[in-house]
Amino acid sequence: MKILFVLTSHDILGDTGKKTGFWIEEFANPYYTLLDKGADITLATPKGGAAPIDPSSDTPDASTEDTERFKKDVVAQEKIKNTKVLTAINANDYDAVFYPGGHGPLWDLANDQNSIALIEAFNKQEKPIAFVCHAPAALKGVKDINGNPLVQGKKVTGFTNSEEAAVQLTEVVPFLVEDMLKENGGSYSKGSDWGAYALQDGNLITGQNPASSELVAKKLLAALN
Repeated sequence: MKILFVLTSHDILGDTGKKTGFWIEEFANPYYTLLDKGADITLATPKGGAAPIDPSSDTPDASTEDTERFKKDVVAQEKIKNTKVLTAINANDYDAVFYPGGHGPLWDLANDQNSIALIEAFNKQEKPIAFVCHAPAALKGVKDINGNPLVQGKKVTGFTNSEEAAVQLTEVVPFLVEDMLKENGGSYSKGSDWGAYALQDGNLITGQNPASSELVAKKLLAALN
């Protein structure tokens, strides 16, 4: 099984002067969950090359078994430093696509036409499309085969307004994931803040926050099998 991971290229957190990027746990857990089941994983970003890691995800507090494994994994680290550019990717070559979160996607993947077209292509082929935490931001401009927002009428979740408020970034982010999913007609629901919560509706899989990455990976694996 060939799986595409699409990560952010964006590393600036609004006008705070702070760095952002992708969240290590949300990459590492699904990566190893799928890799250990024999998946062939390709990494891509809008700009290609190195995908920026959110420094906030590289702390003792955010550390997990999977993030520690990543830090010792030379092969995975090389993949992160040398991602393929999105324009070179064809949905026909993969069985599924997964988007890890972190705040970066709010700025680039949400508006990236290549990413939007790619998700639409995967969806048209009825292949699993999975997103966790802030990554559902990438669904903002995605349409279904009838030209409606892809999430319209679908059960979805993503980083909550209350979680964004808790990390004090409500006024920094360009939009709130929860609000956007609702505005696009998604049937949004959530679990408790920071608790594991993931939903599947057809081929669309979404997870609420970093704690939900394993649930998303398992649902993706089940969908592939």
